[in-house]
Amino acid sequence: MHQNKVVIITGGSSGIGKAIAHEFLKAGAKVVISGRNSQNLKQTETEFSAFSGQFLTFCGDVSIENDCKNLIEFTTQNFQKIDILVNNAGISMRSLFADTQPDVIKKVMDINFWGTVYCTKYALPYLLDAKGVVVGISSIAGFKGLPARSGYSASKFAMHGFLEALRIENLKTGLHVLIACPGFTASNIRNAALRGDGTAQGETPRDEQKMMQPDEVAKHILKAIEKKKNTLILTTQGKLTVLLNKFFPKFMDKKVFNHLSKEPDSPFK
Repeated sequence: MHQNKVVIITGGSSGIGKAIAHEFLKAGAKVVISGRNSQNLKQTETEFSAFSGQFLTFCGDVSIENDCKNLIEFTTQNFQKIDILVNNAGISMRSLFADTQPDVIKKVMDINFWGTVYCTKYALPYLLDAKGVVVGISSIAGFKGLPARSGYSASKFAMHGFLEALRIENLKTGLHVLIACPGFTASNIRNAALRGDGTAQGETPRDEQKMMQPDEVAKHILKAIEKKKNTLILTTQGKLTVLLNKFFPKFMDKKVFNHLSKEPDSPFK
């Protein structure tokens, strides 16, 4: 199914992005991952050395438009085409809006939303040629605004609106657009979450062992691509949140507040 397909994965040197890269490589695809941390990219190169010839890394920041343009050019120069773009690069934040500097929300928007826009814009001609796939790795925060994560929720709502509009524009071109919401997944996004002053949280407020693991998420995402699904929502908690919010939004406001206020070191205490 994915043999010789060319796949770009942003934020691909850790967590879900890295797991998706591994699944595609095992399926015979050619994969380019981008990331901001050159050490993490080198470590991933070492781990994926068995896939030499079908795997490349690119050091760049998706919040910088020119880096996104260069990522697309790097991929087409090496592999001549693009079949699948996975917009996975993301950053979170955790603080009450009252305690959050506006530039923190801007940083989150620049990476999560604008990174998706820039990469998709420059990849689009190649994806249309290939009748390919655009994937946005999103979150339940794109369906339900999460307290203490106002900037993160805003970025994911924006990503959903952008990708949904893109899907409808391309109903007759053969382009497939998938919005994937993994739910709470064991990954480093919470460790790197920004506090209201812009510093990194440094620890996760959640028990990572109880969450779906990245390799399981990756398998679900590849299946959703194969089945041409529009939306993928993972974990029972995630599915229930989206479903109940459609019919009982006020009830869910209270449920979400109560649930997140019980996190260790919650800003609501």
